[in-house]
Amino acid sequence: MEETKPTLLKITFDGIEVEVEPGTTIMQAARKIAEADRSQDSLVPPAMCYYEPLKGTGGKCRACLVKVAQGSAKDTRPMPKLVPSCITQVQDGMVVENTTNPAVLEARKGVVEFLLINHPLDCPVCDQAGECHLQDFAYEHGAANTRYEEERRTFDRHDLGPYIQLHMTRCILCYRCVFTADQITNKRQHGVLNRGDAAEISTYIEKAIDNDFSGNVIDVCPVGALTDKTYRFKNRVWFTKPVDAHRDCPTCSGKVTLWYRGEEVIRVTARKNEWDEVKEFICNTCRFEKKSTSDWVIEGPTKVMRSSVISANKYRADVVKKPDFALKLANSQYKPVDDDRDFVTDNDTIRQLSIENNEKANHRSQLAEKN
Repeated sequence: MEETKPTLLKITFDGIEVEVEPGTTIMQAARKIAEADRSQDSLVPPAMCYYEPLKGTGGKCRACLVKVAQGSAKDTRPMPKLVPSCITQVQDGMVVENTTNPAVLEARKGVVEFLLINHPLDCPVCDQAGECHLQDFAYEHGAANTRYEEERRTFDRHDLGPYIQLHMTRCILCYRCVFTADQITNKRQHGVLNRGDAAEISTYIEKAIDNDFSGNVIDVCPVGALTDKTYRFKNRVWFTKPVDAHRDCPTCSGKVTLWYRGEEVIRVTARKNEWDEVKEFICNTCRFEKKSTSDWVIEGPTKVMRSSVISANKYRADVVKKPDFALKLANSQYKPVDDDRDFVTDNDTIRQLSIENNEKANHRSQLAEKN
């Protein structure tokens, strides 16, 4: 018997029409548009809790709210309220408004404000700074002031085993780390305790998270709540150079990103796609114990797909610009920074500059020891 292909559904997203398979969510449809045309990246709704490789994520942070102006071709009525795009499936003939709808942008300002109510403003000392989803979300959709005057919620820091530190004060309760532990480890040892304002990610009786894939909770955390203890306070991410590498690992795929400071590997992470999501999780041996170049086969510089401080720091030629509405908001609220440095895109030049910087640092250390 011949297999019949499923009937594709048409959806119009911010004026752009795309055909998708039944069961596709609005978020996935928007990503499909961006994957076909990288200039449309800014159309994709932001995601703080949704993580496509993990089942069950989405619908918790409300960062991806959109307006459904037309439910379907059969029922042209609009949905009465904004809906989360990450868990709302498309209908044939659906019309969705995202960045073109003022109510959506205003709602996202409110979501940013609520997320920042208890979140500490310690970006200058946070290891996640520069690759933090909340920073990007606040920059693109937030406001420069706050109306909150009450005392912030605070928690003590906890070590979850030898490699991970939990700074619960920064947590936005996206549940990504819980889903990760549920789906890629044999036994989850942490979860959400208590309710309401007292809810927190924790382990019972301070039990350590010590399974071989526990380090992946660091990669999926969108903020600086779960950090790598071996990398803490070592460097700012925009001063490091990421390269793709692999090794023969009996436990995982062995495909990673190495982060260099000069000639030193200061951390190892799983590879992420253009939506900053890990497709292949890695083991703790690759992440924490293999930090010599000789341990790896270097494939070449990591391609930075989306706008980030790494690309803005003249790393690689494929620098992605922030969306227009975010730039307009930033120009109206923040002091502009004039940066007329030349782009360094040649791999040999990048490598030579790294060596020179490392030699200068060693020279300064020698002088300091003599003095």
